[in-house]
Amino acid sequence: MALNKEQKRARIKRRVRGKISGSAELPRLSVYKSNKEIYAQLIDDKAGKTLASASSRALNAKGTKVEISTEVGKAIAEKAKAAGIESIVFDRNGFVYHGRVKALADGAREGGLKF
Repeated sequence: MALNKEQKRARIKRRVRGKISGSAELPRLSVYKSNKEIYAQLIDDKAGKTLASASSRALNAKGTKVEISTEVGKAIAEKAKAAGIESIVFDRNGFVYHGRVKALADGAREGGLKF
């Protein structure tokens, strides 16, 4: 039985989430992208809390989707620095590490986060 796109992503997501988890010292940077927007959250899985978040919707940035994703990465890095977070675990949420997801990760690295 062939899997469709959503089922493949869900399978990858379950496999990755079984291996990584965030804490207050080393939170998980979770990325979600829709057709128009991209969202990033720093999550403490042990406490079940979101420590910081950034999105393209909140930024109101102009440019291509990849350029906007880089800006979201920089924004989440700034919020992480303000919260005293320097290192994170990256969770691509089942998405391929390419294009907008890679641009967000590169923007976060430029902002000073360590993966």
